Amino acid sequence: MERVLEPEVMDTWEEAIDYDAMDFTEVNTAFAKEAIALCPTEQCLVLDAGTGTGRIPVLLGQMRPQWQLMAIDLAQNMLKIAAQHIQQAGLYEQISLALVDAKQLPYADGMFDLVISNSLIHHLPDPVPFFQEIKRVTKPHGGLLIRDLLRPVDETTMNALVDSIGNEFDHRQQKLFRDSLHAALTLNEVNQLVTSVGLVGVRVYQSSDRHWTMERSYHVSI
Repeated sequence: MERVLEPEVMDTWEEAIDYDAMDFTEVNTAFAKEAIALCPTEQCLVLDAGTGTGRIPVLLGQMRPQWQLMAIDLAQNMLKIAAQHIQQAGLYEQISLALVDAKQLPYADGMFDLVISNSLIHHLPDPVPFFQEIKRVTKPHGGLLIRDLLRPVDETTMNALVDSIGNEFDHRQQKLFRDSLHAALTLNEVNQLVTSVGLVGVRVYQSSDRHWTMERSYHVSI
């Protein structure tokens, strides 16, 4: 099935509210725990690229009070909601928010111990600049955890996945999910990206019936 792009930035207030209303607590918690496992150090400077409404950095901040997190997005309204979540959790000194393009990061080379991103890639018409940037800003031995949707092989598979999310999502939310699946990458396309930018030591695999994951553990250089 061919890739069909969706808008790179979801930035209406309605879209931000709709997205934040979806209950991803279980998958977000699992993602946060996986991120922690990839950076088993007392102190860790983390970049969350495409943070959306900031649910994952809040979870990380609660689980690892000694970590510092920088959460970025290109959607102003998403960041407004993220700021509310951070304030409510009392984590405003631990988590910094910024309106930043993940394809043009204003950060120094090798700055971060861990770079994470959940469900950003399918929004990018050309993901290559993003992969180049995360390679640049991550320490040479730093951790990576990138996860996104996997484009189904055909329309029948896509329909089954949309049906599987059930009635807890309304018609608009179901359409958002369908559009995101259609805009997602295949496992082969992700592997080609990794090779093209020269990312080393990463593992790329299908992590659910609808997701792929790219990961690399932080390890101290000798």
